[in-house]
Amino acid sequence: MMRRDNIYIKHILESISRIEKYIDNVQYEEFIKYQLLQDGVIRQLEIIGEATKRLSTEMKQKSTKIPWKDISGMRDKLFHNYFGVDLEEVWRTIKKDIPFFKRN
Repeated sequence: MMRRDNIYIKHILESISRIEKYIDNVQYEEFIKYQLLQDGVIRQLEIIGEATKRLSTEMKQKSTKIPWKDISGMRDKLFHNYFGVDLEEVWRTIKKDIPFFKRN
């Protein structure tokens, strides 16, 4: 693993941790109600997506269970279409995909 990969992995794990803190004991109804909470989660997803784009090919090849393209694609979707963010998709991502990503 390249040295810079360690930095990006650290950023990814930190962002996952922040998302977990933000949504601890939060239901979907609360999530869609609070813009500040949405903004915080979306920002962390952007960081995760950007960091995954910068990981070396070698690192990505070692972790084939992780859908790297989907993760970086989510970042692009959120960043480029910010005003049209699908909050259901964001919620699904943070409840289903982020825990899977963290485990792998």
